[in-house]
Amino acid sequence: MKNYITLTLLLLFSCLISAQTKLSGTITDTNNTPIPYVSVYIKGGVQGTTTNENGVYELEIPLGKQTIKISSQGFRKITKKISAKNKAIIIDFQLIEDVLGLDEVVVTATRNRVEKRTAPVVVSTLKTRLLKATQSLSVADGLNYAPGVRVETNCQNCGFTDVRLNGLAGGYTQILVNSRPVFSSLIGVYGLEQIPTSIIERIEVVRGGGSSLYGSSAIAGTVNVITKDPIINTWEIGTNFALIDGKTTDTNLTLNNSLVSDDLNSGISVFGAYRNRDSYDANNDGFTEITVLKNNTLGAKAFVKPTEKSKISINLNAIQEYRRGGDRLNLAPHFTDITEELNHDTFIGGANYELYSKDDSGKFQIYTSASYTDRDSYYGGLGGARTRQDSITATNAYGKTKDLAWVNGLQYTKSLKNKDVITAGIEYNHSNTEDQIAGYNRIIDQTVNTLGTYVQYEWKPTDKFTALLGGRLDNISVKGAYTIENINRSANVNQTVFSPRLTASYQFTKRLKFRAGYARGFRTPQAYNEDFHIANVGGEQQFLILSDNLKSEFSNAYTASFNYSKTKGLLQMDFLLEGFYTSLENPFINVSTGASLANGSILEEIRNGSGAKVYGVNFEVGISPNPKWKFQLGGTVQNSKYKTSEVLFESDGTVSGESNVIINNFIRTPDIYGYFNTSWIPSKKFNIDLTGTYTGSMIVPLIVSDSGFLQLNNSPSFFDLNLKLEKHVDFNENFMTTISAGVRNLFNAYQDDFQVGAGRDSGYIYGPNQPQTFFVGIKFGKFH
Repeated sequence: MKNYITLTLLLLFSCLISAQTKLSGTITDTNNTPIPYVSVYIKGGVQGTTTNENGVYELEIPLGKQTIKISSQGFRKITKKISAKNKAIIIDFQLIEDVLGLDEVVVTATRNRVEKRTAPVVVSTLKTRLLKATQSLSVADGLNYAPGVRVETNCQNCGFTDVRLNGLAGGYTQILVNSRPVFSSLIGVYGLEQIPTSIIERIEVVRGGGSSLYGSSAIAGTVNVITKDPIINTWEIGTNFALIDGKTTDTNLTLNNSLVSDDLNSGISVFGAYRNRDSYDANNDGFTEITVLKNNTLGAKAFVKPTEKSKISINLNAIQEYRRGGDRLNLAPHFTDITEELNHDTFIGGANYELYSKDDSGKFQIYTSASYTDRDSYYGGLGGARTRQDSITATNAYGKTKDLAWVNGLQYTKSLKNKDVITAGIEYNHSNTEDQIAGYNRIIDQTVNTLGTYVQYEWKPTDKFTALLGGRLDNISVKGAYTIENINRSANVNQTVFSPRLTASYQFTKRLKFRAGYARGFRTPQAYNEDFHIANVGGEQQFLILSDNLKSEFSNAYTASFNYSKTKGLLQMDFLLEGFYTSLENPFINVSTGASLANGSILEEIRNGSGAKVYGVNFEVGISPNPKWKFQLGGTVQNSKYKTSEVLFESDGTVSGESNVIINNFIRTPDIYGYFNTSWIPSKKFNIDLTGTYTGSMIVPLIVSDSGFLQLNNSPSFFDLNLKLEKHVDFNENFMTTISAGVRNLFNAYQDDFQVGAGRDSGYIYGPNQPQTFFVGIKFGKFH
């Protein structure tokens, strides 16, 4: 009898434990279109599922009161409390688009997935929707639409672009591809224009030194380019045709295909892009302002889940690009007055393994990523003369570059029971660059090895307060030989530096959040992206070389911000006010020496300055009264100056009328710049986008003599307005078409004082990167 009672109690207890019911339904958007692969899970539990391709979900849940959470990237989250009884429950959900991205998940803030709203540092995101609205064909086109970010073109002959964060030049920004630092200094010269937006899922921007865990050079911040993952079964083919100033063609063709298994345990996406842009001459002097550009990109991204708690992913990208500027583009480069010609073959790839603990509180990952570039180059010409000897001399300007960047690392993240999070890792970076122009005896032979380890503790003593304390310890070895003609310089650095990071956030109310942070960073003496670009002035080359006894550059970066966000019904509002202050010790400054080499080239040296400071305010306002309307306005008001006056041109006293040129403020850095974007989507079938950027006046140097003597000019301000209209047609659920048309730079706000002829300073370029441009496009396939 006793055994019978015990058995009965055990059976009864087992039934109570296993007592469950089925929850099911369909999840759609506001247009009643089913949403696939939406996460449906029980708050505080382990049960969860995702919707299928038809937006249908089924989930076994325990009896009693439960809280169900619904989430999908790009949509607002839903939380619903239910009382589960001993019968099946059917509940349909309708998700509202997260137009301002308040509920999206980001990875760059803490090196882990975290909600953007709750992240302890400010993260700006540029999503596919915005990149399409701005008609951005490459990363360089779209980056301007985030606070504190400005992309500029620095050369008429080759189109060299530079991304500036919070007023600091490109060498101060860490560019990541899929969260890995494989964007080498050489790729940084032209790479922003080599990556097509058709392969991009989103771009995350972290301003200030709060991103120092990604590397010591992330002084101004980090730009993380994240390519598309295979999530659902889609395919699309698109083409775009543009006329620059009504006469120069720019053709673009894209292909994307994504396949995912029915059990969601494996998937692959394949993408390709082809671009063919003709040259553009703004002032009819026979010399280009916009280069010829031919780009072929092919890539793939795949994943497989060996177990429920593990994932292996790989990504591969191959880029072949040709660009050429100057005059008489139909001739061999050495028969022209000026030519800059580049042939790039670039490979970027990586692999990543993730393993979660049984309760999902721990995550271990190991990764390897690399980029390799083989470049053939020509920087030169005849400078206006066309004698036989000049043609022979001009052949000296052919060059060859090989560049490798390789990163390996492992990282462990542990979520503690009190919601604190510990992240620790170790990373080894290796880069090797050989850049040679044999005819001028110009050599850069540089190897950089960095062994870094980092740790970060995310402390959450209350629901309102979060502190992030971390640091990175790097041992950097730089071995470099830098030669031009008979001038030889070298770098032999072995330095160990600790870069601390401290951020804190406090949630005053549900809608108002305060963040503040400090980080220290540094850059060692070595060649950065600007140093691999060679400008042409007066038909001669302008070379950069490290000065003797160049010291490391250090930074101290401070940020503080208030963020107010509100969601009520269909309304979304988001306001950001962010202050920043960065001080630089021993800043690197490019100084024109006023001396010419034996071959006539102008020599510039990279020297240490006495110090500098950059400070200002970023702001952003976002309002969406409903998913049909969105308005965003952002900008920066700042000041960038040296602590003491610095020499930009150093006269040797041999040329009458030439003396030292002194500066107090940074060149090519406006005090005010910003952007706006407005979208009207009256229906699923039609939308209008109006976007634009503003660039304030800035100091732009102009070389006016063979010695490199500079004239400092104040550029005018520019407002660049773009208009795009788009029509969408669904023939069936597997085939749809989008037709678009519009104008970039509607009012033709474009530089009007370009230098002319072979003797021009090709680096004297500023303002919008192209004049008024008309475009039409069509895309068809199965896409969302």
